[in-house]
Amino acid sequence: MYRSFFPRDVFAEMDRLQREMQQAYDLSPTIRGFARNGFPALNVGSTPKAIEIYAFAPGVDPATLEVHLERGVLTIAGERKTPLSSADAKSTIHINERFDGKFHRVLTLPEDADPEAIEARLRDGVLHVSVQRRASSQPRRITIQ
Repeated sequence: MYRSFFPRDVFAEMDRLQREMQQAYDLSPTIRGFARNGFPALNVGSTPKAIEIYAFAPGVDPATLEVHLERGVLTIAGERKTPLSSADAKSTIHINERFDGKFHRVLTLPEDADPEAIEARLRDGVLHVSVQRRASSQPRRITIQ
């Protein structure tokens, strides 16, 4: 009945707008305190030897992904296109809850992150970025003579 008044799902549009506003004002989050509900969703953890970042980006073409590390700031950017967004003009979209479009996430890494030792892999929609810690910051055992 109300579908004639609202050709798209109003609540999905409001949710999409809120996500875009949060991403627009997301200012350089740190490794421990980054904003929630951004795309792609991130899991960040660390070991004594590395910082591990997992970005969950299903449906993202690997050719559109860009990973940059500059001055301790890691940036993940790309674009996701859904089949509905490229459908012909005759089709009507009733509900579109999946994010599509350009995105970027920014993460400030700790000072001991080594910009020369970074590795990124994409598999099954999960981007895994591993940043090694500098050798000088590694724990080591000192022998007593």
